[in-house]
Amino acid sequence: MAQVINRQRGPVTGSALKERKKKPFLVDLYSTSVGKKYVMAITGIMGLGFVLVHMIGNLKMYIGREDFNHYAEFLRELLVPIFPRTVVLWILRFGLIAALLGHLHAAITLTRLNRLARPVKYQSARDYQAASFASRSMRYTGTVVLLFLVWHIMDLTAGTWNGGKFVRGDAYNNVANSLDRPLVAAIYILANLALGTHLFHGVWSLFQSLGWSHPRFNKWRRHIAGGFAALIVVGNISFPVLVLCNVVEAHS
Repeated sequence: MAQVINRQRGPVTGSALKERKKKPFLVDLYSTSVGKKYVMAITGIMGLGFVLVHMIGNLKMYIGREDFNHYAEFLRELLVPIFPRTVVLWILRFGLIAALLGHLHAAITLTRLNRLARPVKYQSARDYQAASFASRSMRYTGTVVLLFLVWHIMDLTAGTWNGGKFVRGDAYNNVANSLDRPLVAAIYILANLALGTHLFHGVWSLFQSLGWSHPRFNKWRRHIAGGFAALIVVGNISFPVLVLCNVVEAHS
């Protein structure tokens, strides 16, 4: 009798022997649309908090030069002497930059996932119009806001684009001298209109991203989104308008 020899077939390639490395939970979650929506929601909340606190702090301009400059100095002195001067302020700035980058990356990659899931565009004008202007213009308003942030930093933080009148430590005069230029005032007004549009849809979407959406509460969601956006826009636009109207003036 012929001897029967059992031979087990080996793997075709060496890579078959390697086990796939399991991704960390957070990385694996972020690769999904749900994870990206959570990142957009969390970083969006950080952005909402920043624009609200920033606007409220800037309202001190209407109290006077001394109070506004004292507020600006207070931000530089946060948690002194536990930390050296301006260190906490820079930590907050880097945290906001990280949140902004995370928000941008999540938005871009989420858009790509949605396009792969729906390769066919809206089939009718009615379907396209069902999405609001704010939602359809998010990428454009977001780009405008991003460019404005660069301008704002170069204008009032670095002082490079402040028209040669920038004086470090005199935040009040820096703002007044900058916004007294009609072109700069127009840039601030248009950028804040774009910001308001972006905020409206962002706040509206925030509830849905966190699973807090229900038809019964959609009316309140719209009111909250509209109210928050209006508050920020009116508050921010008041600065260039009142400077141009000479209600707020630079002091020598």
